[in-house]
Amino acid sequence: MNIDDIKKVVLLGAGTMGQQISVPCSLSGYDVVIYDINADALAKAMERIPEIFKGFVLWKKCTQDEADAAIKRISTTTDAELAAKGADIINESVPEKPDLKVKIFSQFNKLCPERTIFTTNTSTLLPSMIADATGRPEKFLALHYHDVSMTNVVDIMPHPGTSKEAVQLVREFAIRTGMLPIMLEKEHSGYVFNYMIGAVFTAALTLKTRNVASIEDIDRSWMGVTRMMFGPFGLMDSIGLDTMLSFTEYWAEKNNDDHWRKHAALLRSYVDQGYLGKKTKKGFYDYPKPAFMQPEFLKGVK
Repeated sequence: MNIDDIKKVVLLGAGTMGQQISVPCSLSGYDVVIYDINADALAKAMERIPEIFKGFVLWKKCTQDEADAAIKRISTTTDAELAAKGADIINESVPEKPDLKVKIFSQFNKLCPERTIFTTNTSTLLPSMIADATGRPEKFLALHYHDVSMTNVVDIMPHPGTSKEAVQLVREFAIRTGMLPIMLEKEHSGYVFNYMIGAVFTAALTLKTRNVASIEDIDRSWMGVTRMMFGPFGLMDSIGLDTMLSFTEYWAEKNNDDHWRKHAALLRSYVDQGYLGKKTKKGFYDYPKPAFMQPEFLKGVK
């Protein structure tokens, strides 16, 4: 299969990343199918995706006509067999649980054509951890997206058994969809940016769980010095506190780390209330007008 053979893109998982990834893919002319076992999640995804397109139009990343045409190329289904039929490339964004990822890739391996390339959008796991379970390890690698509203950077990370042909095809696909591929030469947890920002998240959560400073002041410190538009807690809201919790709990247990368990407990106190961040309009901050976006946030206290 070459790049011109790719017509149908299947996204596994209708959460924040599945919604976001559908936008550049559909804008590039691909037919996009979002699969999820939860019909309500799919319905919510189709409510939120037009909002992502509004941002693209506002920032002149596409015209309204292009957005309208792209939305028509996105469909959803709870039928795995229907989703897999004719799939050329799959990207998976289910929760950060290895057993769940193994289960869904094993299922789709039985349903997809032999040519189908499997990719994972995992934030923290390594492809080699689940490669054999995909049934097609030579056609499996990580294609990791960030917030497409903010950046076009994607990480491409093969495992030792990934074929060079699959790596090249995924790189060409990323470029065709307007992405900037960052090519990893070896497996590395957290890729490049996430590895760096992960250290910032860990530091921010530690400062909070040790009651060193408030969430707002931790973000103020970061924003005030770096002049960035948001701090670590604001960025975690954008990623999704459920996603943050999933991999924090995983690594806390895997490494038997009480320090990380405290981080997970803080995140869970929000998630258990349904406060998942920007996507639920409440997390560490309230949306759509979070405090850190207000002019007075970085002004001196009078």
